[in-house]
Amino acid sequence: MSELRRIMYVEDEPDIRAVAELALSAVGGFEVQLCESGEQALASAEAFQPDLILLDVMMPRLDGPETLQALRENPALAGIPVAFMTAKVQPSEVEGYKALGAIDVIAKPFDPMTLSDTMREIWRRHKGE
Repeated sequence: MSELRRIMYVEDEPDIRAVAELALSAVGGFEVQLCESGEQALASAEAFQPDLILLDVMMPRLDGPETLQALRENPALAGIPVAFMTAKVQPSEVEGYKALGAIDVIAKPFDPMTLSDTMREIWRRHKGE
């Protein structure tokens, strides 16, 4: 199985982006690219080639589900696994996100000290280990 190394995190809130970057890069050792919008993620994902995209659900203009749909429509990006991060984690909401093609959903607020481990566990489950 390939190792999870490169994560793109798409989040419109600067404070949450900063905490997640610290959690994923300093604590987790991942190479992280931050994007503040779905449009920015779509514009830079092909060049960055993330192993996994962590996508905020509620963003202005292009929200998480719309960004996921646009990723799936681009052949170069369609195979990249996507997990959502959101405060909306009722079972029916989580099932809805998975029905859209997300491999998992992480609840906000998240614990910065365990976010990297959570990402690795999601990756392992996705890869079938």
